[in-house]
Amino acid sequence: MALNRVMTVDDDRFDQLAYRRILKKTNAEIDLLPFQYATEALEYLKSPTRQPVDVILLDINMPRMDGFEFLEAAKTELENQIVIMVTTSMDPQDRSRAETFAPVRGYFSKPLTIDDISVIDRLVAQQ
Repeated sequence: MALNRVMTVDDDRFDQLAYRRILKKTNAEIDLLPFQYATEALEYLKSPTRQPVDVILLDINMPRMDGFEFLEAAKTELENQIVIMVTTSMDPQDRSRAETFAPVRGYFSKPLTIDDISVIDRLVAQQ
């Protein structure tokens, strides 16, 4: 499995627990970096001492800074990074907008499934 360290950015505590459960089910040794707010995740990415992450699972609808604002604010930090949008949004405009950001390599509906994790793992392995 190529996934070793995963950053999750989602304000919903239940969704954070669901990420943990599904990711640990696929790889018990996976290192998770959960962030409830995109602003905190951005601070982490800007830190010169941060550990690299294999993939960022990013929600769209969050308070303070939404997923699209995060993508705009973190352009430099997201170079050579894989971002997967994970959302409840069924708005096709959200999907189209997400595809305009180079780091975004996938767009999945919540909740993530084992099959989704397999697709994400293959994306990371190809990087």
